Amino acid sequence: MPNGTNQAWTMASRPTGEPTPEHFAITESPIPEPKHGEVLIRTLYMSLDPYMRGRMRSGPSYSTPLEIGDVMTGEVVARVEQSESPLFEVGDTVRASIGWQEWAAIGAHIAKPVDPDLGSISTAVGILGMPGMTAYFGLLDVLKPRAGDTLVVSAASGAVGAVVGQIGKINGCFVIGIAGSDEKCKYTVKELDFDAAINYKTQNVSEELARLSPNGIDCYFDNVGGPISDAVFENLALKSRVAICGQISQYNASTPPQGPRNLATLIRTRTTVEGFLVYDFELQHEIARARISNWIKEGTIKYKEDIVDGFENAPEAFIGLLKGKNFGKLLVRVSE
Repeated sequence: MPNGTNQAWTMASRPTGEPTPEHFAITESPIPEPKHGEVLIRTLYMSLDPYMRGRMRSGPSYSTPLEIGDVMTGEVVARVEQSESPLFEVGDTVRASIGWQEWAAIGAHIAKPVDPDLGSISTAVGILGMPGMTAYFGLLDVLKPRAGDTLVVSAASGAVGAVVGQIGKINGCFVIGIAGSDEKCKYTVKELDFDAAINYKTQNVSEELARLSPNGIDCYFDNVGGPISDAVFENLALKSRVAICGQISQYNASTPPQGPRNLATLIRTRTTVEGFLVYDFELQHEIARARISNWIKEGTIKYKEDIVDGFENAPEAFIGLLKGKNFGKLLVRVSE
């Protein structure tokens, strides 16, 4: 068994409003020894995602919230360093939900193999992992776009939004992205082939949407909620569809935000609004993973990773994620 200690980031206190470094604490413990049927894994890449902020809140949710002292929730790409199971050998690459920590001994049945032939191993928690699956099924199974539809995607340069827009183009949609900087907007149009992009920090979103989609918006993939979604709702087409994936604009709210206040528009447009979870489609993930991998190899879909080096930098990177400072899928490189 490797000598040394395992470091883990825990929730030191429950944030009200925006998290700060004081809400996280690093702990040390001996590297665990795997029992029969388990594998010892060492984290290579750690995924940082907006949903983790929701786990820090108390109250009803689709998942059990963290308690003080719990290891921060998250998925990692890891290397098997010791195996007490026939399912994996030393040196295999896996992904597992072990949270923000360097080492873990887990049941081998919990670890999922990472196929390096599909893409870079880092993509196993990115475009070929949960974010990619979220984009694929949220668009194709929830929104069900038709060729010629106008599709609007918020957080368009992010790990989910960027994939939604590109699959939308594959399916013949006119795609409008909404992002928070001119650089991100330029990226979605020039690199990802979106038809248009709106900088919500400098442009009037509702007016721009009305100009770009005079016949209305058929599909809206909502990653952010708040005023941006209000603006989209003002421009929906008849029989439009809305997929509620995330509400990042509200995750740091210290009091329940007001709105949306324009739901009456949904009566006029007879819009369908549906929330979903990526796990609803778990039995179909491998099919989607193979299709996205092929699109990447063909050059049909592109992706961008924002990699932060050093396990110690995870809280700062996560806080930045919630403020939109990342550009692409955010990862922490923990070890080589």
